[in-house]
Amino acid sequence: MEIPAINLKAIVLVHWLLTVWGCMAWLPQSFAWGNFSVLAIGVWAIAQRDSIDAVLMFLMGMIVTILTDIIHIGIFYPSNDLAAERARDVLRFSTGMAILNLLLKPASCFFVYQMYRERGGDYNVNFGFPSVSRNRDAYQSIDHQDESSGPANPFNQAQDSKPGVRTY
Repeated sequence: MEIPAINLKAIVLVHWLLTVWGCMAWLPQSFAWGNFSVLAIGVWAIAQRDSIDAVLMFLMGMIVTILTDIIHIGIFYPSNDLAAERARDVLRFSTGMAILNLLLKPASCFFVYQMYRERGGDYNVNFGFPSVSRNRDAYQSIDHQDESSGPANPFNQAQDSKPGVRTY
């Protein structure tokens, strides 16, 4: 199964836009600070294409913000319907964008994890989902050793020579 290549720039841009729209009406500043901090790490991952650490930190930040977004939406969602009609529309739009941002994060985490693997990361996590696997047919089995090599000599000394005098 071939996984489509999603650009890291697109992931950061979509989450940035949804975070801006989600912060329009009612979410606290901690929601904005948390999400924008993780998106700043995403910009770092874009800027340093070879960095495994930047992508891993972005992935871990996205995973943490999934939990914090659920807490923010659950705790701070306004329960009164006494707001004016215009304020109610902005509240609905902002809530919808925050929830859409939250729903897209697991898919984004999956694609960022694939980017982490492409950059050379070796943190194997298997949740039972189909994943991209590397072809390991070119590797030599450790059960079959070359018989042409001589006995192992770990100190690289000739067999007939005297050991050197040690000075302490």
